[in-house]
Amino acid sequence: MREDDLRPSENVEDRRGESGGFGGLGGGGLGIGAIVALGLLGWALGIDPRLLISGAEKVAGTRAPAHQESTGPRGAPQDQMGQFVARVLGETEDVWAQLLPAQAGRPYQPPVLVLFSGATGSACGLAQSAAGPFYCPPDRKVYLDTAFFQDMQRRLGGGGAFAYAYVIAHEVGHHVENLLGLLSRAQEAQRAAPNQAAANRLSVRIELMADCLAGVWANRMNQRHQNIDEADVRQAVATATAIGDDRLQRHAQGTVVPDSFTHGSSEQRVHWLMTGLRSGSVQACDTFQGQPL
Repeated sequence: MREDDLRPSENVEDRRGESGGFGGLGGGGLGIGAIVALGLLGWALGIDPRLLISGAEKVAGTRAPAHQESTGPRGAPQDQMGQFVARVLGETEDVWAQLLPAQAGRPYQPPVLVLFSGATGSACGLAQSAAGPFYCPPDRKVYLDTAFFQDMQRRLGGGGAFAYAYVIAHEVGHHVENLLGLLSRAQEAQRAAPNQAAANRLSVRIELMADCLAGVWANRMNQRHQNIDEADVRQAVATATAIGDDRLQRHAQGTVVPDSFTHGSSEQRVHWLMTGLRSGSVQACDTFQGQPL
């Protein structure tokens, strides 16, 4: 994937220089080794790592710190990885500013992407590297420790510029869902769900839609810049396959429990990524398939 033609976004908040990278995490809590171990375990099992970390803190007689407002320099970073992230984010802004009004009748309001190292505060609680990238609806920010990219390549066999761009575009896809009102409705439906398995199925649909929206973005980016090829697509497919719930569970525990899926199987993730990539259509990303929230 070539990113030289992409416009760097100024909506990047760089917190990588925070003292200790923990935004006020004090003594008495879990050590970083335990946090990382629990994060990797949760990610492998398809469980939100923040739930495992919170539970372990309670067992240990500690609690997660309250959200502390933290800020960093705003603008496109100058280092190579920061520039890459800013360029991908800028292209999501340019694509969705055109596409969302045209296809969904909604104006696009870009999110802020927070770069951090280790951990930092967010409106959703402590953002931790071990939990992977995520989107926080209350503050409309994407949180990313780029060490996750090296982890993708080292542990999961997924890597490359377009695969990393797919990860960013997936989180921005959640922001698009938020602008469309889908995230709040999904959360309400999850609270009303009769059991955890039903709530998990709603989570899977939301995650697969974000995969599809990432594909839609890539389709339009390629129309604008002709900057991805078949090798790039194979990278993204390999990454989507590697982070399917079934593959992660089989690798971690030798068995697969579909009712515990929160992001979708490898086959589902590849299917919806490719649906968006081939169609370039928001309407094609209806993972609820006639089941309204």
